[in-house]
Amino acid sequence: MAVVFTAPMGFLDRLKGTSKPDPGVAPVPPEQLYHMLLGLNRPTAPWGVRSGAPEGVDLVAEWKIVDASWYEIFAKAHLERAYKVLMRFDPPTTTVRATDQEWMVEWEAGVPQLSLQASGFRGQKTEVSFGTAYAFTETGQYGEVYNYRFNSSELKTPLKATINGAGWTYQAVAFGKL
Repeated sequence: MAVVFTAPMGFLDRLKGTSKPDPGVAPVPPEQLYHMLLGLNRPTAPWGVRSGAPEGVDLVAEWKIVDASWYEIFAKAHLERAYKVLMRFDPPTTTVRATDQEWMVEWEAGVPQLSLQASGFRGQKTEVSFGTAYAFTETGQYGEVYNYRFNSSELKTPLKATINGAGWTYQAVAFGKL
């Protein structure tokens, strides 16, 4: 008697980093999806979506590490890595191919200096950073100075939900051409 393992529907997709739209969701035109993803930007999020033209892709979602209103928060958290998702649209297959990149961050006088290491990361990654610090505050009281948690899923989950909700497939790319 042979034992055959059958993976649940969607298991291999999740393993490969692919998320598909619900059946019956009609794909929107690429221009509309582009604007929907840019529409995810909000001042209260520690990440943003922007044009990927400088990187040669359609869109980039990244931590706001160089944004003046955010880098002080990242500096206090001693964030050591910058993280971004590069996205390229493939209209014939209604697929957004995405790859992750990571940079080392060095802080000089409270300002981030980003550098892609020779051994920099490109592929698919889940990153979670968190920390809390207690010290004497400006008022002389002992208390919490900062409390942070940065999780790459905070960035990827809304991207995937928007892409899938627009009838497109999100495909993670670890190797090969984006």
